[in-house]
Amino acid sequence: MESEKRLPSLGEILFVLIGFTVIMFLFIVRFEISIQLALLTTWALIMLVGLKIGYNYKEMQDGLLKGIYDGLESVLILISVGALIGTWIAGGVVPSIIYYGLAVINPSIFLFAAFLICTVTSIATGTSFGSAGTAGIAMMGIGASFGFPLPLVAGAVISGCYVGDKLSPLSDTTVMTASLSKVDLIDHIKSMLTASIPAWIITAILFLGVGFFYGGNGDMSSAVSTMASLQEFFNIGWYMIIPAIIVIILLAMKKPAIPVILFGALLGSVWAFLFQGQSALNSVNILYAGNAIESGVPFIDNLLNRGGIVFMLDVIVLIIFALGVGGLMERIGILRAIGNYLIKWANNSGNLTLTTILSAFFGNFFGGAAYVSVITGSKITADSYDRMHIDRRVLSRNTEAGGTLTTPMVPWSDGGVFMATALGVSTLSYLPFLWFNFIALIICLIYGYRNMFIWYTDPEAAPVKQTRSGKKLSTS
Repeated sequence: MESEKRLPSLGEILFVLIGFTVIMFLFIVRFEISIQLALLTTWALIMLVGLKIGYNYKEMQDGLLKGIYDGLESVLILISVGALIGTWIAGGVVPSIIYYGLAVINPSIFLFAAFLICTVTSIATGTSFGSAGTAGIAMMGIGASFGFPLPLVAGAVISGCYVGDKLSPLSDTTVMTASLSKVDLIDHIKSMLTASIPAWIITAILFLGVGFFYGGNGDMSSAVSTMASLQEFFNIGWYMIIPAIIVIILLAMKKPAIPVILFGALLGSVWAFLFQGQSALNSVNILYAGNAIESGVPFIDNLLNRGGIVFMLDVIVLIIFALGVGGLMERIGILRAIGNYLIKWANNSGNLTLTTILSAFFGNFFGGAAYVSVITGSKITADSYDRMHIDRRVLSRNTEAGGTLTTPMVPWSDGGVFMATALGVSTLSYLPFLWFNFIALIICLIYGYRNMFIWYTDPEAAPVKQTRSGKKLSTS
């Protein structure tokens, strides 16, 4: 006889959440065991609770597989971007961008330039992964040559990349959030602009100021040495950048991301054969194996020996395990139960904003992917917005903030793992420098608690405030 299923109790939820945190700490920090095994161990922990509350193994396996299936698009993008990174390095695309960047960018404005370039690239392409894997890697090379701390450069790069991932109509998470929140895409973007524009301006000023502090001493000897090394081992020319221009144009034309990125990777192989002296066989093999160079210059080797599908295999395994955690927690009702507890507390626009952001963050922390986060953020709190007559444009804005912007902050999420792998800087190292992400989150919370840019479907539901004369004014 099948046992009756129920939602997990508060004690059972805490058992899973605390157990998850302890496993992560012991495996990663204490014993330095791979994070993949930590996530796999968490599967067993969640299944124990699932069995206790009435689920059988087959039901939990179905939930696990669904969680993995829902995130497979990000896995395919990772495979595509891995191939792209390898061939664009071997084909001279990335080395040429680094070379010309060193030639024209003043060290004093470099951090601002990196933030701006990655912002423009991500808005044009709609992908933070693609932007970081191309323009981002180039900016890391330039920053290292100028003597900037690499975590700081990574912060500028990732901040810029997530502007576009949050705002671009080409971004999958932007489209997905609007769809889940039942908001028109353009209305969703307009709502996000109210927080993103001031956050971008503040972030730009910060990177500009810090750039003057670090770049004012501007020792160009390392940059000159890097340029000389790049010229020695690569054919540098303006025409090397053509594959990047083609990919950006195709993505801006709203062509599907995965085939466009793979086409860009193939162009990189062609460029490696035509212009970099690679054999036809090796040019193709780079798609899988990545670029390999022995320049004798440690900096060049560390920067440019990367890419290929094999470069992403550890990342892919990690993300599959993380997606499985999210699928299990969704299947046995842990995420729904957490939402029920949070909703009881969300009795005003400020608490509701914080609840939405936390719900989305839980999707990243326990689900390991931006796709999971926008689902948890929107689905857990949507009814509360309707009950309080708050327009769903506010829901979509808060979901995107709590979901998309926190993705690179979690070491085992798809965004956190990819950024750390592609840029060569650990998540915890670059975390303090994700200034755009943190500032945008703070602005959303300020809007919620100050009732600013909170639109109401029923004017009578909007809070009122007293003027000095005692007259009541609606805050909507």
